[in-house]
Amino acid sequence: MKNSVRITDLPELITRPADGHKGDFGKICIVAGSTGFSGAAAIAARAALRSGAGLVRVALPKSILPFVASLEPCFTTLPLPEDSDGKINAKAAGHLLKAADDNDVLAFGPGVGVSLGVKQVLQNLLSLENLRLVIDADGLNNLAKLSGWQSSCKASVILTPHPGEMKRLWHSMLREQMPTDRTACAAMLAEKAGAVVVLKGSETVISDGEKFYVNTTGNPGMATAGAGDVLTGIITALCGQGLNNFDASVLGVYVHGLAGDLAAEIKGQTSLIATDIIDYLPEAFGKLEHKE
Repeated sequence: MKNSVRITDLPELITRPADGHKGDFGKICIVAGSTGFSGAAAIAARAALRSGAGLVRVALPKSILPFVASLEPCFTTLPLPEDSDGKINAKAAGHLLKAADDNDVLAFGPGVGVSLGVKQVLQNLLSLENLRLVIDADGLNNLAKLSGWQSSCKASVILTPHPGEMKRLWHSMLREQMPTDRTACAAMLAEKAGAVVVLKGSETVISDGEKFYVNTTGNPGMATAGAGDVLTGIITALCGQGLNNFDASVLGVYVHGLAGDLAAEIKGQTSLIATDIIDYLPEAFGKLEHKE
């Protein structure tokens, strides 16, 4: 592992020109959801909208599309072929290859489940040059089942594992023992994968293998279902607005935690839920804009 440099300064938001239009602020596609997990798709997409993305599309199994579309009128949807269990199947790859051409960044994983078809779709996306790809949740669990993916990967990737997902990825990619030090762990995986790694948890660590950032916001109340899907939406939206993968991840994690802290001040940590974090994103981004 190379000697990593610790970064302490936050990246700045991209300035939004007065004559800008929605296409200037990122066209993003979030591949998410399966039967029983439709909420993950809606949560990630709503978070992306609240994080400044100009155009948000959710690609999801066609059977759950009407429900997800009814939850938020501000994103569009793309129906995908699915298997008998309500997960996207291998035929969805063709639809998503076209979506990759039409969007600035893709996110893959919230609620998609684990299956051969989902794994094949992810493998196709990894092979695309110039694709910016955020992989989270079940996307990471499918990735851990793809042997040697990093050697043939052409996409520009952000990985956002929690500790359990990190362990599965580590053992699928590396033979040496996983370090107990979170910074070393994130840096080594980032170097091996050629990706930015966001190792979630208390004091989330973001690393690209050469530099790292340790987050200072967030609270235990954010350990709740859907909070990771919110983070996926935020990071994807910031990528779409022009921040590089490392900066989008650092700023995304910081704002996510700040929104959670603001929500906890009103809701309390015990009662905090994922949609509360989304509701406080405007105030969190407002604090950043005021600071600038």
